[in-house]
Amino acid sequence: MDWTQYWFMFPIAMCVATMAMLSGIGGAALFIPIFVIIFPLLGPEYPLTTAAAIGSALMTEVFGFSSGFVGYYRKRLIDFKAAIPFLCVSVPVAIVGALMFGVLQGQETVLKGAYALLMLILCPIILRHTPPKDMFSESSDNNSVNATAEIREITGRDGQVYKYRKPKQGVIGAFFTSVGSFLTGFLGVGVGEVILPQLVKRNHIPVAVAAATSVLTVIVTIASASFTQIAALIEAGGLDAVPWNLVCYTIPAVIIGGQIGPLLQGKIAQRKVEKAIAILFGIIGLSMGWIVLKTLI
Repeated sequence: MDWTQYWFMFPIAMCVATMAMLSGIGGAALFIPIFVIIFPLLGPEYPLTTAAAIGSALMTEVFGFSSGFVGYYRKRLIDFKAAIPFLCVSVPVAIVGALMFGVLQGQETVLKGAYALLMLILCPIILRHTPPKDMFSESSDNNSVNATAEIREITGRDGQVYKYRKPKQGVIGAFFTSVGSFLTGFLGVGVGEVILPQLVKRNHIPVAVAAATSVLTVIVTIASASFTQIAALIEAGGLDAVPWNLVCYTIPAVIIGGQIGPLLQGKIAQRKVEKAIAILFGIIGLSMGWIVLKTLI
């Protein structure tokens, strides 16, 4: 095992983690295309199966979001109570998805095809998402699903006060959380993409608090899925099935990036970050779909 082979992933992983912290979207969504699409272009000496790519991306994401969690915790922006209803749904469903991944990990074409479809679906969803202009209103007839709920107030470390109504998940929200969590366990991405819009768009929570709370939800969910997926990889191929010479660079890099993201929160327009990621998802979906078609033909 060449321990210097993936040295270039250190700065790349740092940038990916920073973007993930700013948007609340799982970094695995960007790592997996790098591992599956870019690595083969570098040459045959960079072999990585789709299953190993997804497992490695999730393992890396655990550390990145853990670092981001510390950053947001220091800024006192996390609403722990708001995360509990989402976690009650996301954790068990993510584990089920990870178990399904263990069953299908040898089916390269199926995994790549499913991932391509997921990216193409997420692209227009994120592009269409527009945060409400008024995050809080005293009126009980606003567009929020919880207009009559109690008022929550969080004061950040910088003294800024965030005021909003207690968020609710609801039946529809639980459905989308379940779908995103299953996809996270199965393909390594999904839960962050469904939690953040629910907090911001449906519940009108300020973006800073929503991103911080989303990070908490994502880290607990992906930790559950990652443990299950890595266990499945090791069971199928032993310890060598995990590319340790890759994660030895990505893990410390995302820990650093996880600290940079919260520091930049509010300094870069949230919508610009979302649009950039949505366009990138579209490109990834088309590229992965083309790879699948070439394989089938």
